[in-house]
Amino acid sequence: MSGGIFPEKKHVLENLFNVRKPIIGMVHLKPLPGAPHYKGESMDEIIEFALEDVRRMEEGGVDGLQIENAWDLPFPKPEDFSFETVAAMTAVGVEIRKASKLPLGVNCLANAVVPAIAIAKACDAKWVRSNQWVNAYVANEGIVEGASAKAMRYKSNLFGDDIKVMADVHVKHGSHSIVADRSLAEQTRDNEFFDADILIATGNRTGNETSLDELIGIKESASLPVIIGSGMTTDNAKKILSIADGAIVGSFLKENGNWWERVDTERVKQFMDQVNSLR
Repeated sequence: MSGGIFPEKKHVLENLFNVRKPIIGMVHLKPLPGAPHYKGESMDEIIEFALEDVRRMEEGGVDGLQIENAWDLPFPKPEDFSFETVAAMTAVGVEIRKASKLPLGVNCLANAVVPAIAIAKACDAKWVRSNQWVNAYVANEGIVEGASAKAMRYKSNLFGDDIKVMADVHVKHGSHSIVADRSLAEQTRDNEFFDADILIATGNRTGNETSLDELIGIKESASLPVIIGSGMTTDNAKKILSIADGAIVGSFLKENGNWWERVDTERVKQFMDQVNSLR
C-alpha cells in the first residue's frame, strides 16, 4: 500500500530517531506507589533503578527508550489509572530526560493513553504507545476499547502535535474475537484512518516472538512505518528486520532474557551489533 490519507507520516520513524531500523529499549519500572506490589520504596530508589537500566542500554547502543509501569500488576483499565501512577512515571521520565539524550516514549498499562500523553507532555517524551487504538478487545482487564478518539482530542488540547502515537494492530494479552470478522488488512487501515503515526505488530504476550505472517500482513496493508513490539532476539533479527522498520525490545536485553530482571549490557551490545550489521 502506498500513499494513505496521511502521506506526511511516511518518514515519521526515521525523523524520530535519525537512523534506519531503530531499536527502542524498554525501561520496565519497579512497582510504583499505589500498585499492589509496591512496598513503600522511595521514589529515589525507583528512579535510580530505572536510571541504571537506562545507562546499561545506552552503553549497549539502543536508539531510544520507553518507560512502562510493567510491575504494576494486575493492570487497571484506562479509566482506573491512578493519579499517583501518573505522578511517579512523570518523576521517572523527567530524570531519564536529564540523564540521557535518547528519544523517550511512554506506555501506561493497560492502554491508558490519555495519562501517557500527560506524562509525555510533562517530560518532553516523543511518543506514546497504545495497545488498543481502535475497535475493542477482550483483554485480561476486561473489555478494552480503542483510545483514539479521547486521546487525539486530549493531545490536541495540550498542543501535543509533537507527541507521536505508536499503535498495536492486535493487542497483547487478549482475545481478538470481537474483531474476528475484520481482516488484518482492515484492522491495519482502521489504525491508520484513526490517525496513528506508527503501527506495531506484536506477539500474544510479553517476550513472545511476533508472528512473521502477522508482520507481513500488516506491512503489506500499511502506508505507515511498521515496527514489532515483542520477541526480537539475535536469532530472529535478520528475518524480522528484513520486513519491519524497527523494534521495541525488552526481554532479550535483560539478564536470562526475563523482562523482570536487570538490563544486561553485554546482551544489549551483542544485540545491537547484530542490528547494525543488518542496517
